Amino acid sequence: MMGGNQRDELIEDKRSRIIEHLQTGTEMMVYQQRAERLTVQVLMETMQVALIRSGDRIVRMLDIFELKEVRQDFQRFNESRGNIIQRIFRQSEKEIQQDSKTCFTIFYGSEFILESLSLNADSVEDAEKWLTGLELLRQETLVAHTPEIIENWLRKQMYSVDQTKKNSITLKELKSLLPQMNFFVPGGRFLEERFVEVGANDYVLDFQQFKKIYNLLVFENQKMLLEEFEKGPAAFTMSNTDRPGSSVLPLYDFQNFLLYRQKEDWAKDFKKVQELMTIFIDDKSNNPTFTVGEFLSFLFSKENSIWDERFSEICPLDMNNPLSHYWINSSHNTYLTGDQLCSESSTEAYVRCLRLGCRCIELDCWNGPDEPVIYHGRTMTSKIKFKDAVKAINDHAFVTSEYPVVLSIEEHCDIKQQKMMAQMLRDVFQDKLLTEPLDPEAEHLPSPNQLKGKIIIKHQKIKESDHTDKVEEEKGNAAVKRKLGSFKKIGNIYREKVHINAKENSVEKEGELCIWDSIDKRFYKHDCVILDNKLYYSEEKWEDDSTEEGLDLHLSETWFHGRLAGGRTTAEKLLRDFCKGSNGKDGTFLVRESETFIRNYSISFWTSGKIQHFRIFWSSEKGHTSFFLTKKQCFPSICALIEHYRQNLIKYDGFNLCLTRFLPRLNFVSHHQMGWFYSNLSRVEAEDYLLRIPRDGAFLIRQREEPDSFALSVRVQGHIKHFLIYRHNSKYVLADTYEFISLEDMVRCFREHILQDKIKLRYPVTPQLVVRFNMEDISTYDSELYGEVAEDNPLGDQCKGVVDISKCNVARKTKHARHLVVTLMNKENLRQTEFTCEILDQVDEWYQVILNIIQREQSLEKARIGEMESKTKIAIEMSDMVVYCQSIKKGTFEKYNYKEVRSVKDNMIPKEGNETGVEKSDSILEYNRTALTRVYPSGGRVDSSNFDPCPSWKLGCQMVALNFQTADKFMQLNSALFSLNGGTGYVLKPEWIRNPTKKKPPKQNIRIRVIAARHLPNPDHIISCFVQVELWPYTGSQADDYSFKTTMFKDNGLNPVWLGPMNPPKCFQVDEPDMAFLRFVVFEEDTFSDAQFLAHATFPMRGIRSGYRSVPLKNRFNENLELASLLVHAQQLEVQGK
Repeated sequence: MMGGNQRDELIEDKRSRIIEHLQTGTEMMVYQQRAERLTVQVLMETMQVALIRSGDRIVRMLDIFELKEVRQDFQRFNESRGNIIQRIFRQSEKEIQQDSKTCFTIFYGSEFILESLSLNADSVEDAEKWLTGLELLRQETLVAHTPEIIENWLRKQMYSVDQTKKNSITLKELKSLLPQMNFFVPGGRFLEERFVEVGANDYVLDFQQFKKIYNLLVFENQKMLLEEFEKGPAAFTMSNTDRPGSSVLPLYDFQNFLLYRQKEDWAKDFKKVQELMTIFIDDKSNNPTFTVGEFLSFLFSKENSIWDERFSEICPLDMNNPLSHYWINSSHNTYLTGDQLCSESSTEAYVRCLRLGCRCIELDCWNGPDEPVIYHGRTMTSKIKFKDAVKAINDHAFVTSEYPVVLSIEEHCDIKQQKMMAQMLRDVFQDKLLTEPLDPEAEHLPSPNQLKGKIIIKHQKIKESDHTDKVEEEKGNAAVKRKLGSFKKIGNIYREKVHINAKENSVEKEGELCIWDSIDKRFYKHDCVILDNKLYYSEEKWEDDSTEEGLDLHLSETWFHGRLAGGRTTAEKLLRDFCKGSNGKDGTFLVRESETFIRNYSISFWTSGKIQHFRIFWSSEKGHTSFFLTKKQCFPSICALIEHYRQNLIKYDGFNLCLTRFLPRLNFVSHHQMGWFYSNLSRVEAEDYLLRIPRDGAFLIRQREEPDSFALSVRVQGHIKHFLIYRHNSKYVLADTYEFISLEDMVRCFREHILQDKIKLRYPVTPQLVVRFNMEDISTYDSELYGEVAEDNPLGDQCKGVVDISKCNVARKTKHARHLVVTLMNKENLRQTEFTCEILDQVDEWYQVILNIIQREQSLEKARIGEMESKTKIAIEMSDMVVYCQSIKKGTFEKYNYKEVRSVKDNMIPKEGNETGVEKSDSILEYNRTALTRVYPSGGRVDSSNFDPCPSWKLGCQMVALNFQTADKFMQLNSALFSLNGGTGYVLKPEWIRNPTKKKPPKQNIRIRVIAARHLPNPDHIISCFVQVELWPYTGSQADDYSFKTTMFKDNGLNPVWLGPMNPPKCFQVDEPDMAFLRFVVFEEDTFSDAQFLAHATFPMRGIRSGYRSVPLKNRFNENLELASLLVHAQQLEVQGK
């Protein structure tokens, strides 16, 4: 067996071969403005993909850092190719299939709408290597350590101006490069002196020298930061801080810094501290040291982030609450790429949102020429096909998160196209689509864990539950009353038609049917009546009670040995031993059950020193049962047959003799030989056996541990009941009421008479029956209806069951050895009822009556549904797939069902301190503990601007739908919130929001000081920047209490510093720590002294770490900015006087 190390080596070897293939480069067809054949190559030194023309001329570079997805998407590839060459040439089917395996598309960028590049490799093998290799590199880039990222970034900067292709950079090139790196070059001989310092000759730098100059530049302006650590707890002194490598920080000092300045408990582990240090240095010894330059690089690194990554991990235990207990990442008008009036609609917008962790997406559906389309109705936004959107959703729904996706459908289609929508949803999503409740008896929504991998439809539903209808009617909402009135009118019309039909026809058919018993595997006769579209059937009819009563008499006879283990061989041994020991007499016999044939028996007897065996045959014709040795002479029971041949000669097969004496069964206790009797079976085992038989009346008798004590166990109305039996004065007493000579008499009695609740002992549970049902699917068996037969049924007390014909399909065919059998299949539970008649013509009569009923009901149902659809404007097919998200248009939150979703505009949500809104905050909060709310932007936001989601979140609103395409503060807050819990799109609300008995957590204070920054983004010029820090949301009247700004730092975005009295720390009081966000925003001041956004970082307060921390920055679209970070100091403080 291969060990773990060997497997790792094989995986690494495969990776190396794939990466080597990508580095070598591959010629492919590349589709840009025009289609051309280029070499595609990965440059590992810069982590880029290069597109190269002949002559090594690079025409395009893609940063792997910006890659979001590599997709084998033939449709997307065809769109790209079609735009370029207009698809002039028609391809054969074989060529199309080949392209589908060799083409792929790279999606990249740092905005909401991604750029794409379509490529077509020459072979499937090449395509697979590129697909695998690029995804591998993309994942590795995400987890790369900061020193590795800096190395790649520096090479990227150097190669961008390396005109000689000699991996070197001149003084002139460096002067032009530094402004692009956001660094203002001082006058004089500033750079020349740095060239000399790093040992450059002829003013040319190789890469290592270029790296040294970079380290000098970033260190020089920030070396004063080291003074921060020469005082306070765990202070350390550095002898010389003029140069990055002029002084060192020992392992011990760094450990103390982590423990006492950074409050890192894990730093007590010496080995973990060593491992952290070796990320930033090459020293792998047991006592590594940091240079002061390396220490500062650590401070700015993502490894020292202010965000505690433990809060970004998924907590599976937190995913077991009802859906209403979560904030759910939600999008508004998901298909749009811009404003609400004239922007493009795109399936890629759905893909982007889903891959960003969105779990509730919106589809505005309108009639198209031939099929439904999605767009912002009555505007100039473009249209996409509903079918294409659904396919895109299906492909990407569970890539980022395995938890459920809600499709919020805004319906504007007519009934015809709604039916098309429903079919498309079923065809595309298949078993992902949730169409039935997980637990019909539940009183709350299921959990995200229960709904993993499911698509949930949010849409209007034609008919709510009876409870909800009643609630709606009591509510007094006029629109709801009108709708319910329509339902009632439709229902009354339908009922009147049925009532008239019943009056006219009364009993539509009555007579005797032979109904198939799937357990006994035979037909039984029943009296049957068809009335009011239902088939009523009686108990089984026993044709001749006296005959049936005698059928089992042999079971109590001592000459009957039952089924002998070993069969014929055992019978011969018993007779031989018995006859030899008592001077055997011819005609000595025993009767035993046949091993081979069901309901057949054998006589074994002694004659002339030998043993012979005769088979006793069994037959049933026209309801009469008979037993015989030859058909010339038949008997109604085995006892009658034996009694006859004890008086008369057996003339059969050359024999002429009478049965004389019999071999008595040793230790005879007759019921021990019965299949329904068990001498060693526990109560639990008995219940298990009986529950496997899907019929009432299944029974067995078992011996109890107490002497002369037994139990009758019976299945009654789907449950198991046990009755005590004990022996008293040689009789068997049942339930202290009935006395019997034997257990056989008891069974015989209650097979004919009711034991309890209309139940007779109907199905003896033998070991053979238990084995059979172990191997069969009992769901395929028809089950009897428990307590569902109306008292006023046409058969009265004799009615055993009823079949609702209107809910069935009907068919007829040859089956069960009968020429014609009618099968009724219930469309809801797939249970079957099969019957025939003794007279063939009667089968067709019954079939025609049933077929007429079904066709009549289908016609009425179609008319009823059509009228309901016409009144409600909702297709029944769409309505039927709505389970947990029933869209309700109401302005109130007072009475509700847990399956409802209220949709409200953002301006209808009460703001902090304002209770003049449509609904009081406490009623909204209470509603959201059980049911769902979706809040969406008001109609005035035509620019796709977003609203502040915090008031809605605070009231427990789950689905606060924002415009993902808009890069603003509120979308950034949304991204911050849903970075929690592994980015699954589900965040458990605080306990005090979920439970009214819980209190809010105590208030907190946090002190923030902005110290410095590195690698701020460069908008084509050297920036002058400042930082604004704010606590959101504001909970007081003074905004200055919740935000502050640093001073402006002129002409430096590479390594600005904010120290001194002009940049003091700011203390924020955090009233609701589990609802608050800490935001850092970097601005530059333009020529008009206006603040222009550069970068931000937004975090939930609950995950902020103390100490000197790096703040990794993102762009306005929440995409990571390579290496851009702030250095801040954060300190958690106790609230005084609490």
